[in-house]
Amino acid sequence: MELIKKHFPRLTDRQLSQLQMLEGLYRDWNAKINVISRRDIDNLYLHHVLHSMAIGKMLTFRQGMNILDLGTGGGFPGIPLAILFPEARFRLIDGTGKKIMVAQEVIKAIGLDNCEAMHLRGEDEHGRYQYVVSRAVMPLPDLVKMVRKNIAKEQMGALPNGILVLKGGDVSQEVLPWRRKAEVLDLQQWFPEAWFEEKRLIYLPV
Repeated sequence: MELIKKHFPRLTDRQLSQLQMLEGLYRDWNAKINVISRRDIDNLYLHHVLHSMAIGKMLTFRQGMNILDLGTGGGFPGIPLAILFPEARFRLIDGTGKKIMVAQEVIKAIGLDNCEAMHLRGEDEHGRYQYVVSRAVMPLPDLVKMVRKNIAKEQMGALPNGILVLKGGDVSQEVLPWRRKAEVLDLQQWFPEAWFEEKRLIYLPV
């Protein structure tokens, strides 16, 4: 939690309380349903929560915006982002029912009223959103093909509507078809911790 406070010093008491509750909830659920690698649960805040919140360093989700988290698993990046931006609306979807159940229970337990989690495949989601967020769920070309139908025409953000994807390693080949449109940011510009050395955020207007 100290890392979260360091990098996001303006969080309210309510936001900090919600974030602090995540560790106990995910430890409890992870003992029953493997939503996070058992070896990784001790790094929940660094590897999952802070990593998810990195999207908020690039873009502020404002009141009235609708954001889709595709392939959320147990709730990342959607739940940390919904805590960070309480005035935006978040819809989290995943095709694995057990993982979505965990996300639903976490949302309920921390009183996150701007967020919903649904057991749904991306192909079956037909809502419209300003932005689609995701954490390395699938190759970028496949993701673009799947969610193009979900990008709203109404512009509300500082950046044109599109996709924000958290990835690791070399992403140059993935973004090649959109090399003039896509923006690739190194997360270490915001987070100097060694774990972020190979972590990227791809923004692609759609």
